[in-house]
Amino acid sequence: MEGLLGDEYPAFLSSYTGRPSVGLRVNTLKIAPEVFRQVAPFVLAPVPWCAAGFTIAGEDVEPGKHPFHAAGLYYLQDPSAMAAAELLDPQPGERVLDLASAPGGKATHIAAKMQGQGLLVANEIHPKRAWELAGNLERWGATNVAITNETPERLAEHFTGFFDRVLVDAPCSGEGMMRKGEAARIEWAPELVRGCALRQTAILERAARLMRPGGRLVYSTCTFNPEENEGTIARFLDDHPEFELIEPSLRPGFSPGRPDWLGAEAVGAGLKPSLGAGHPPGEASADFRADLNHAVRLWPHLAPGEGHFIAVLRRHDAEPVAAIPRPWRPVRLSRPVEAAYRAFCAEHLAAEPAGERLVLVGSYLYALADGLPDPSSTSGRGLTGLRFLHPGWWLGTLMKGRFEPSHALALALPPHLARRSVCLAPHDPALAAYLRGESFRSAGETGWVLVCVGGYPLGWGKRVGETVKSHYPRGLRRM
Repeated sequence: MEGLLGDEYPAFLSSYTGRPSVGLRVNTLKIAPEVFRQVAPFVLAPVPWCAAGFTIAGEDVEPGKHPFHAAGLYYLQDPSAMAAAELLDPQPGERVLDLASAPGGKATHIAAKMQGQGLLVANEIHPKRAWELAGNLERWGATNVAITNETPERLAEHFTGFFDRVLVDAPCSGEGMMRKGEAARIEWAPELVRGCALRQTAILERAARLMRPGGRLVYSTCTFNPEENEGTIARFLDDHPEFELIEPSLRPGFSPGRPDWLGAEAVGAGLKPSLGAGHPPGEASADFRADLNHAVRLWPHLAPGEGHFIAVLRRHDAEPVAAIPRPWRPVRLSRPVEAAYRAFCAEHLAAEPAGERLVLVGSYLYALADGLPDPSSTSGRGLTGLRFLHPGWWLGTLMKGRFEPSHALALALPPHLARRSVCLAPHDPALAAYLRGESFRSAGETGWVLVCVGGYPLGWGKRVGETVKSHYPRGLRRM
């Protein structure tokens, strides 16, 4: 880094003596950033590239333990990581893929920007991390998301030319995270960098197949290494002339890509035109890719947050792709299932929260994500055989002829739709008891109760007499 940064190196090195920034991104599906600032129990400073992003002041603050976090009003995310979804710029109504989603920071950001309209496919290849992703999206209250546990290869087979926007938050050597985590410092090795660069190239190859003409592909890493950043993008562009690197709008804290850092190591890794072997950093040759300046770098000594690299690519060709498969059409529910669900809605809700796109998967009832292809699509690209954790918004479970609402329904339900609700203050002992899975006293009608904090749903309770039994999920309970 000293060789690459030159005069900037002392400031870069000095940044590692300070505490990492604690970032918080407000959930605009539930609350406006300016409203959250009024009720937040923390001192907040804005992140310059994200209107919903803030840094938290104070060393003793524990934002992950506040009930507002359990209610999904915000996500704790490094400020630099917020830039990726901002540059992806997903629009309501589009088809969007987050190819490597766990733990869910960028997926929740995308979902908020889509405002419940269109289709977001959030994919994670590792099963355990995929369930962590599902939990965060559930808390976020996202209803237009399908969560898959698949390889990029299999997704490319089923979704060729399907997506308007694709985010590739690629596995990397993690150099940008060394200030925050010991694992990144211990695991780093030159072999790790080379292995990551090979994997990144393979993942981008699959991502290219997923894009529709005119679509936007964003590639991001949390490393400083040029072989994994500018090098990976240069290899991709050399092999894919149908893509171009576009220059995003400049925002405070953004620094340009560094094609001049692609030296002898990059040539050895197989780059086509690049700097000559042994060419000193900072001295450009005539044949290097000047368009790599359009990539974005974030530095811990120049902006809040850790190290990040982002490249925004557009597929500019107009080659026809296979016909988009028809949407997944709901199959009429059996009479007992439909009766149980409708009875629950009539007794406990002011209106049915989802439309007619309902499907029963095992004992789970879902409202399908809009635009999800039909598994029996005759185009040959149906979804049969793909591993879904959730194909849409999980509404609840059919149990012995009755419908039991899910935590996902509570977290995405507008409070006014619940016929019975209890609103507790953040520091109310009854709220602490509820989050521990314990009952609390509350007089009112018998039945399912939406438990809220500050007016925002936390989960379900069930009232009998003057006691509300906690139905807060066991895996989330606080001891």
